[in-house]
Amino acid sequence: MTDPAKTAAALVSPGKGILAADETVSTLTKRFEALKIASTASSRRDYRELLLTTPGAGDFISGVILHDETIRQQGSAGAPLVAICEKAGILPGIKVDAGAKPLAGRAGERVTEGLDGLRERLAEYRRLGARFAKWRAVIEVSDRLPSAGCVAANANALARYAALCQEQELAPIVEPEVLMDGSHTIERCEEVTASVLHEVFAALFEQGVRLEAMLLKPNMVLPGAECPRQADVGMVATATLRCLRRHVPPAVPGVIFLSGGQRDVTATRHLDAINRSDGPKPWKLSFSYGRALQDAALAAWRGERAGVGAAQRALYHRARCNSLAALGKYDEQEEGDRNEILPGASAEWRDD
Repeated sequence: MTDPAKTAAALVSPGKGILAADETVSTLTKRFEALKIASTASSRRDYRELLLTTPGAGDFISGVILHDETIRQQGSAGAPLVAICEKAGILPGIKVDAGAKPLAGRAGERVTEGLDGLRERLAEYRRLGARFAKWRAVIEVSDRLPSAGCVAANANALARYAALCQEQELAPIVEPEVLMDGSHTIERCEEVTASVLHEVFAALFEQGVRLEAMLLKPNMVLPGAECPRQADVGMVATATLRCLRRHVPPAVPGVIFLSGGQRDVTATRHLDAINRSDGPKPWKLSFSYGRALQDAALAAWRGERAGVGAAQRALYHRARCNSLAALGKYDEQEEGDRNEILPGASAEWRDD
């Protein structure tokens, strides 16, 4: 038996965070096409394999969230990608939701689906080697949104998913994302984030979810991307911590922030400021970044074997910077040293 509480604790080991590599085929295809990379099962496998085989990545990355396609794939040398994760000291996880769909009767709002058959899918993913899972809810913000009905529907789905995960000995990552899209102020974001977190933890309690055996993946408290009054790093850290202290129970072992569309360096700066802030922080505060870890690596790779080394250096750099930020020890000067020598960087990249 595997205790999901031990998995959750391992995922927030000091100075470590999670790589979100769970993009759907359609999402990753769009990113590939923007760089003129052909999107095939093989090319998507090659890209994710280069991420997982980055020398030294396990020093900073505790876990990786995989997509259904990826968790079933083998690497170029024939080993399952799950085994490659484990060899690197990285726990494999899996995205299990079926995406956000329009919420009936609520124009402009969405609810995440995928509960049908979830118990059986979780059992299969556990057999395939997954140790944790992720479910994402998306909450749109405006002067009138979100509605109470939308928040309640998503909170209930997150709680039912989390309970099923723990039944299958998987640690659930609960991700209620208040989106950055729009022109709302940082104050409006804090107000909405507070109401969402309150509803989510009430639903988790009702479903009997063990808080010690889960992780929370929330947004930072930020103004909308189109808001004319943007917030400085200190304001974001203060608002984010105030919201967490008021609405996240200390029994939760870790809060792993999503980057939510922030630029990679900006997401690192915010995480560092949050960890440097004074006052009680009863949870580990770390990262579960997707594009904020991957964008530089993908741009360096561009689908070419010759770009693997540069891509791995880019990932290593961003993972190291975010590791320092999770400890409150990040320094802007780190960004001037993007050519670190990778540990064991002579690792061979094999063709299919």
